[in-house]
Amino acid sequence: MNQTIHFIKMHGAGNDYIFVDTTLYPIENPEAAAVAWSRHHFGIGSDGLVLIGRPETPDADFTMRIFNADGSEGLMCGNACRCIGKYVYERGLTDKRQIRLMTASGIKMLDLKVGDDGTVESVTVDMSAPLLEDEHLFLPEGETLPEGVFVSLGNPHYVIFVDDIDAVDVPREGPRLEHHSRFPERCNIEFAQVGEDGIRMHVWERGSGITMACGTGACATAVAAAITGRSGRQSRIIMDGGTLDIDWRETDGHVYLSGPATIAFEGTAELPAR
Repeated sequence: MNQTIHFIKMHGAGNDYIFVDTTLYPIENPEAAAVAWSRHHFGIGSDGLVLIGRPETPDADFTMRIFNADGSEGLMCGNACRCIGKYVYERGLTDKRQIRLMTASGIKMLDLKVGDDGTVESVTVDMSAPLLEDEHLFLPEGETLPEGVFVSLGNPHYVIFVDDIDAVDVPREGPRLEHHSRFPERCNIEFAQVGEDGIRMHVWERGSGITMACGTGACATAVAAAITGRSGRQSRIIMDGGTLDIDWRETDGHVYLSGPATIAFEGTAELPAR
């Protein structure tokens, strides 16, 4: 008999994940669960699976592991971080409004804005300082790559600025660039257009495909726009699922991601057979 797991479905600007509290429901094979549950029409449907846990070190309050829809483990997700902040506070797992979250990319600080009714209205995540070059990237002889900016915020992104974002064939260009030989470990791909009301962005996420939003991708796009002179250090990134505010602060060089987190629904699901 398969084990039944309680889950909660949450999203940040449409970037939706299945969250499981592993202190109550441990999952031995999260890779398989991510693939089975993330399938639209045949599963719960999501961009991936996020496991919430308790750390073994006093340096953090909670832990996060994230698995993409294809079962690969991700390193970081700003939208999932915000959702965890909302979940642990509103479910009474903590009364802290500043939460230390252990991720595969290190400890991230979550700053919760809580309303008078006790609900978390928004969460700001300290995404740390961006990495602008990667010594492991290379361009093989004879191969070409569209002009763009590489930015890593715990996971790799390649940001390409375009004049008409609606003309980009993301389903074709996204997977081609994700698996480009320049990126041995694959890469997240952003297409961005700067406008008067903000920076419009489409994203192809490594391991998940087209998603309605991407927190680290929004941060990478904001950094890329700033260093190429297309914007200042504060940006509004407009995605299909909503808008996120990014502040690349000069005081500490860190990127701060702010936006809401939303609970969609919760329920139970059986773990896939091994």
